[in-house]
Amino acid sequence: MHAAPWTSRRRTALLAAAALAAALVRPLDPEAAPRLAAAAAPDFGPAVRVFDPSMPPARIQAAIDAVYAAEGGQEFGAGRTALLFLPGSYLVDVPVGYYTQVLGLGASPDRVQIAGHLRADPASGDGALTTFWRAAEGLSVHPPDGVVQWPVSQAAPFRRMRVRGDLVLHQGLGFASGGWMSDTAVDGLVNAGSQQQSIARNCEWEGWKGANWNMVFVGTLNAPRGEWPGAAITRIDKTPLVREKPFLMIDTRERWVVRVPGLRADSSGVSWQMGLTPGRYIPLGRFHIARPGADTAATINAQLARGRHVIFTPGTYRLRETIRVTKPDTVVMGLGFATLLAEGGVPAMSTADVDGIVVSGLVFDAGADKVPVLLDVGPPKSRARHAANPASLHDVFFRVGGAARGRASVCLRVNAHDTIVDHAWIWRADHGAGVGWTGNVSANGIVVNGSHVTVYGLFVEHHQEFQTLWNGEAGRVYFYQSEVPHDPPDQASYSSSPGTNGWAAYKVADGVTRHEAWGLGVYSVFSRPGIALTRAFEVPSAPGVMLRHLVTACIGPNGEISNVVNDEGGATLPNAERMPRVTAYPAPGR
Repeated sequence: MHAAPWTSRRRTALLAAAALAAALVRPLDPEAAPRLAAAAAPDFGPAVRVFDPSMPPARIQAAIDAVYAAEGGQEFGAGRTALLFLPGSYLVDVPVGYYTQVLGLGASPDRVQIAGHLRADPASGDGALTTFWRAAEGLSVHPPDGVVQWPVSQAAPFRRMRVRGDLVLHQGLGFASGGWMSDTAVDGLVNAGSQQQSIARNCEWEGWKGANWNMVFVGTLNAPRGEWPGAAITRIDKTPLVREKPFLMIDTRERWVVRVPGLRADSSGVSWQMGLTPGRYIPLGRFHIARPGADTAATINAQLARGRHVIFTPGTYRLRETIRVTKPDTVVMGLGFATLLAEGGVPAMSTADVDGIVVSGLVFDAGADKVPVLLDVGPPKSRARHAANPASLHDVFFRVGGAARGRASVCLRVNAHDTIVDHAWIWRADHGAGVGWTGNVSANGIVVNGSHVTVYGLFVEHHQEFQTLWNGEAGRVYFYQSEVPHDPPDQASYSSSPGTNGWAAYKVADGVTRHEAWGLGVYSVFSRPGIALTRAFEVPSAPGVMLRHLVTACIGPNGEISNVVNDEGGATLPNAERMPRVTAYPAPGR
């Protein structure tokens, strides 16, 4: 990935954008708009760039290009950046590279308008299978050619956005895998193309084209038609319960605040139809603004104990003790893919069994000393119910290996009842540094012990035992994507019990009586011959346990997944020649 394609196209694109800007970009209401000159930015440190519409476009463009040139191709680089746009109109192009978060600071996306391209470039040619760790949030984009291209895979949220044109989720029909879109409006058509699987939650658009392996639409207006298994489409008309991700913004009194959205039940479409997502403000003065290299777990815990919220500015925080979030309604949020590296074998973060804790926008990285769990939501054996004010996690990403050697038993453990998880990628690295069966070890991606836990957009890959282990009652999952480990050295090393090959990618514990899940895909890419997985999904046969729309695939020439769910569904064939689909388990009438 390089800046050159942008340079070659920019002159034509910006000339077109300049001609169209007056028609495309609606002026801000002077009565409602903050006086931007008075909105002095807090000191977020050098990795956060704050842009004002009064700045010369060339100066803004140069800053964006410098970030992209430094980080655009650095899949495992140390750079972390957040690009913040104050409300107003901008005549720039915004390529979004690794570990870059682009944020509009308006009450709604329409308050920050980009008359130019916003784009994620694939990491290799047209292929976007490793186009990870980037984000676009809170912007209205007016592309001069009418098209925003966002070919990405995991950990690339597209949130609270408006596209004034079409949105394309591929480039040149190169593969992409694992998109997330939420709280987003597209004025035109969304073209999925070769995107293999994705989830859209609380979105709306004119139309959608394309469906390959597993496309899930929850609370989305004008979702595509088609019925499983003939079409790889799962529609849930209403989002049962969700809280949107907190976001930085400038309020009408020129203050920097964090907006914490309220819970929405049985919702569809975007949260900002009336101009501002319902919720509460927290003044930025009530946040501790953490800095990598300056803050430690001890300094952050001291601030949390005082009742302060925390913003992690971009960078890597090397932690030799656990960050402990203990107060109700605490908001802990990261900018620019702030990364918490667990060193010394201790968890990176834990939360108490209290109401309303929010954790968002963070990468949790395992260190060389094996850690029992990277993030613990609620202590083990949590007892309190939080139905009226649950904990919520948004855009939380976990990594074991890849950037360096990492070792963990569990990445994410959810003990607190009623927790909402809103987009998580939980990855044992299959490439990069420190990768190998005895190198980057990780038993489970996520273990859920709490009851009434709801997850939207769960991506869990390559762990060495159960990718997902669900012990709690009344769980709900909307969209699941999982690849089992590529690298078992032999079948004996990859067997959960005598006569059972491997560990199911999705395991609901035998004693669970209620569990529901929709739109589930499990895939194998075994690097050695002679390896098989007996079943992708393993669930108890109980009347309250129901799975809908399941698919499995064997990618490449080696091995198979022998059954989809328990002993039903049949086997995959190599090279995705047979991808078994199960519409419902148990089948209707059973």
